[in-house]
Amino acid sequence: MEQINALGRRKSAVARIFVTEGSGKITINKRDLTEYFPSSILQFVVKQPLTLLEATEKYDIKVNLQGGGFTGQSQALRLAIARALVKINADDKKALRAEGFMTRDPREVERKKPGRPKARRRFQFSKR
Repeated sequence: MEQINALGRRKSAVARIFVTEGSGKITINKRDLTEYFPSSILQFVVKQPLTLLEATEKYDIKVNLQGGGFTGQSQALRLAIARALVKINADDKKALRAEGFMTRDPREVERKKPGRPKARRRFQFSKR
């Protein structure tokens, strides 16, 4: 198997990944997964598609992560990993889709409108 690349996005986070056969090492922006995401919950989110297909020790993943916060980044990475696994073996798509890992979450931050303090918030209204 040669190198397979995939892309995952969530909010303003973009994860570009390169998957090769290996021992299960995940490197994000030249740092280890546990160093980049100290929170065990975020590490769990990232590994979900791999755990589902029992492929945690099969592939080495090199990640280029940009933009967004840590939650958005971890979910963008999860989508990228799921897409790469489908490129490797198309039969896995059904299982990943059932768990919701193949769906791109389209929710983005709404822009702030002029004449308002936030996107939808109005200034305080008083009759007197």
